[in-house]
Amino acid sequence: MINITNLKKKIIYRSNYRGTKEMDKLLGSFTKIYINLLNEDELQNLSNLLDCDDENLYKFNQGRETTIKIDSNPVTDLFKNYVYVCD
Repeated sequence: MINITNLKKKIIYRSNYRGTKEMDKLLGSFTKIYINLLNEDELQNLSNLLDCDDENLYKFNQGRETTIKIDSNPVTDLFKNYVYVCD
């Protein structure tokens, strides 16, 4: 059984400390908005998405071709359509 609280903490950390400021902001803001709206399976999908490298995640979010296959699921669909607005 997955500990949801620990999974959320891991996701929040991984989304905010990516290596580039741009991805920290993009993924951090995305996670902040959606993390408490996702069920257990969707949280796992988000965790899997965070395993992808920054360059491919950015391209995926921008609708550009990636060098890896990113599975389609409700979370990747949300991320693909997510537009970061500076705070």
